[in-house]
Amino acid sequence: MTQEEVLAEFKDAGALLEGHFILSSGLHSPVFLQKMFIFMDPVRTERLCRALAEKISQRFGRIDMVVSPAVGGIVPGYETARALGAKAIFVERENGRFQLRRGFAIPEGARVVMVEDIVTTGLSSRECLAAIEGGPGEIVGAACLIDRSGGKADLGKPLVALATLDIPAYQADSLPADLAALPVVKPGSRALSS
Repeated sequence: MTQEEVLAEFKDAGALLEGHFILSSGLHSPVFLQKMFIFMDPVRTERLCRALAEKISQRFGRIDMVVSPAVGGIVPGYETARALGAKAIFVERENGRFQLRRGFAIPEGARVVMVEDIVTTGLSSRECLAAIEGGPGEIVGAACLIDRSGGKADLGKPLVALATLDIPAYQADSLPADLAALPVVKPGSRALSS
């Protein structure tokens, strides 16, 4: 699947929004990728995650387990694992830190990839990777549907993305005048408590 085809999926689903958004990272942006509009369509989700699984297999080889951060990574993690023939688990925040819960565990020697929905700064991805680092499995890399950092986010592991975009994001005190003039919306999930 080409980058243009990935963006067409987001546009066709109404998931490529323009305005003034506060991202989960706290940064402000004129573009928000509402991946939940993708995930409400199982056929579209399966198509994108199958394409991501193909890229993961090409880059990392066999994968035994997919680990994703809750909330946004659960659906693409599951669908990508299904396409890979792998198991899918996720980390959740407890006391402000990601960790495996619900009895989830990574088996000895398992080849693991972390799958995320959208990467902006890479914070959630790094936190997810840190939660499973040092475990019995081998973390071979990370993957996402869209890397909106333009390839600049450093996860500490190789990152595979279906599409890599350089979408501007700004600190609150350095907004361009045209963005600052728009009403602000905060659609992300990081502030949700569990």
